[in-house]
Amino acid sequence: MTGFILGIDGGGTSCRAALADADGVMLGRGRSGASNILTDPDTALKHITEAARLAFEDAGLKPRLDATQAILGLAGNNVGDAVGYVTARLPFARSQIVSDGVIALQGAIGDEDGAIGIVGTGTVYIIRDQGQFRSIAGWGFQVSDLGSGARLGQLALQETLLAFDKIRPMSLLAEAILAEFDGNPELIVDFARLAKPGDFGRYTPKVFEFADQGDETALRILKVGASGVDEALDAVYAVTGAAGKLCLLGGLAPLYPPYLAERHRTRLSEPRADALTGAVELAVKAYAEKSGVRA
Repeated sequence: MTGFILGIDGGGTSCRAALADADGVMLGRGRSGASNILTDPDTALKHITEAARLAFEDAGLKPRLDATQAILGLAGNNVGDAVGYVTARLPFARSQIVSDGVIALQGAIGDEDGAIGIVGTGTVYIIRDQGQFRSIAGWGFQVSDLGSGARLGQLALQETLLAFDKIRPMSLLAEAILAEFDGNPELIVDFARLAKPGDFGRYTPKVFEFADQGDETALRILKVGASGVDEALDAVYAVTGAAGKLCLLGGLAPLYPPYLAERHRTRLSEPRADALTGAVELAVKAYAEKSGVRA
């Protein structure tokens, strides 16, 4: 295999690129903006290209995207039209789009069988079983993503309105959120009507902060959220049994374990590397195999 390879990790808030040589040795990194190909494919393409160029510059090299082979783990890859549109317009010599969950799993557990749960603004669970991939949940905020940051934030606003109406007891968390809206519940309704998952997710740190203080509302929200994560992990366990690692990734990964069922807490392992490393590893494998060179 000749030339450079790129691993790209693109999500709803940022796009990261890592430039490597044929052996997978990292040479440079770059970061740009949001790159969810389903939400906004043209902006995603712009940011993917920008991150790749910045990775070359970070390595002290002149960008040669047309001589580069890339694996891209991108949010929104589960819709074929979006994948086809973006793939046809990528500037690389060869490229392949995979799930951002697949590159995260490769980074976390390497080549072994096992599973990851990504718990951030959204949620998805990825399993590798005898070399085959399977995903659980991850269907999006409107119909899935139980236990996600977006869901927790939405519940926090819901509970605030319930407390305002004296259906539930008022708590410090509800008071804090209500104060952000000048004490006016109608402003919460206006906000929620147009809010995207990331907008709801802004209130999730408050939920964990007040739960640490024993706030009744925050603890009730986390009980609901943790129940959703526990159920998904039960489904993962039904496939994997006791085999392989189980890692939690994402922004909520370090916060959730105390609220999860003990049967899952005792199984959790630390990830070996991040998703960007996983993308580079998969690129080395994919393009070494295609060129007949052993990675």
